Amino acid sequence: MESPFCVSDLALKNPDFALIETLGWTGRELARLDLHLVRLARGAQFLGMKVDLVQAQDLLKAATLPDRPARLRLTCKLSGALEVVASDMPAAQMIWRVGLSNMTLDPHDPYLQIKSTHRPVYDAARQHMAPQFDEMILTNAQSEVCDGTITTVFFDRGQGLCTPPQTAGLLPGILRQEMLSKGLCREETLMAQDLHKVRLFVGNALRGLIEANFYP
Repeated sequence: MESPFCVSDLALKNPDFALIETLGWTGRELARLDLHLVRLARGAQFLGMKVDLVQAQDLLKAATLPDRPARLRLTCKLSGALEVVASDMPAAQMIWRVGLSNMTLDPHDPYLQIKSTHRPVYDAARQHMAPQFDEMILTNAQSEVCDGTITTVFFDRGQGLCTPPQTAGLLPGILRQEMLSKGLCREETLMAQDLHKVRLFVGNALRGLIEANFYP
C-alpha cells in the first residue's frame, strides 16, 4: 500500500498528529483488542511509520484496574511514541437524538483511510452540534450518508441491518468491521433524504450499538 503522505512533511505541518485507538476495558478484558491492534498497524503501514504492537498492548493492560470498566485512549505519534490515557466509561444512553450536519466528507480524502487526530470535518460538526443532540450525521457531496462524528451509522429498512459503504467516505470503524465480518449487517447506500424512513442506529467499539431517533 503506497502512502500519499510523507511522514517528515506531516510532522512539520502537524507535530501533534497521532494515530488513535479508543478501547473499552470491561473490568476483565480489553474489548476487541485484536481488531484495534490490526487497525493501528494498518494505519502505521499506510503512513510508512513503525509501531510496536507489543508495547502498545503492554501499555493498555498496565492502564487497567480489575473490575472497573474504563475508556482507554491509545495514541501513536509519528515518531512511534505510544501513550495510553484512561478515563471513566461514558454513561450509557438508551436512545440518542441525531441530527444532520451541513458539513460534508470527501470520499477521496486519504485521512479517511486511518483513525487519527486529523479529523477537521468531524470535529467541526461536533463543535457546532446543538445541545439537544447526541450525534450529528455527515454526508458526502452527493447527499449519501457517511458517518457520525464519533460513531458509525447503521440502519434498517425492514430487511436487516445495513451500514453505508466505505466508498461513500467514512472512517474504518471497528464495530462496523466486526459486524460486517460476522454477517450482522451489510453495506448499502442511504441518502440523507431517506433518514426519516429507516430505523436508525449509531455505534462504535466503545459504546456498542445504540438506537437513534432522527430529527431533521
